[in-house]
Amino acid sequence: MQSRDVLDTLIWATDAGHSAMVALNDWGSPGERPTQYLSDVAADDAIIEILHAEGFATLSEESGHLYSDRELTAVVDPLDGSTNAARRLPWYATSISVVDADGPWVSLVTNHVSGQAFAAVRGEGATCNSVPIAKRQPVELSNAIISLSGMAATNPGWAQFRCYGALALDLTAVAFGNFDGYIDCSVDAHGVWDYLGALHVCQELGIPVVDALGRDLVVLDHAARRTPVCGVDQALLDQLLAARSSWQTTQ
Repeated sequence: MQSRDVLDTLIWATDAGHSAMVALNDWGSPGERPTQYLSDVAADDAIIEILHAEGFATLSEESGHLYSDRELTAVVDPLDGSTNAARRLPWYATSISVVDADGPWVSLVTNHVSGQAFAAVRGEGATCNSVPIAKRQPVELSNAIISLSGMAATNPGWAQFRCYGALALDLTAVAFGNFDGYIDCSVDAHGVWDYLGALHVCQELGIPVVDALGRDLVVLDHAARRTPVCGVDQALLDQLLAARSSWQTTQ
């Protein structure tokens, strides 16, 4: 299987999931568990069906870890930012990252409002709508626009912040130049499906993404939760990590 074939499958699955969601009359109808919507389930069903037929194992927020004995695992968030989608806030996406024994291999994060499709292939860089994304230049904290999840205890000196509520898009926005960093101000609120596709996009551009507590972010465990922090360069990342650490010690 070639990376181009895998990416084509991810595009196909993403489109099918989006079509299944759009076909619903009410995106806000609740699912079977807290924070789940029927739109999550509809998108997941369509995506998982295609991925399984194409030979992938899946690790999905909605349907768990299936066919785990297969060589390639697709880590799936069928609808990242589902509360945004339910309220028609224009910041939601599908994220799929295919992982092999060496980590993320082929990933796709698709913004369903803007139509931007962020793709990454290991060792080949990252693209937005098939156009290579330029590598970011360092940014001083005092000039930085930072995306947050949760509430920051203090402002450590950034220029501005935003809190949009879809981690996959927040991280791809760092890769694309809309944001300069990201801090998860909560503790262990995110599963691997929330960030892995976007983490891969960042990695291909040399943008560091780490767990605030120093753990591996690439983990095929449905129960695992992590606390991602990202900075466009290592110096900015170190400052954001230091700020977040100081918040923890004062809480």
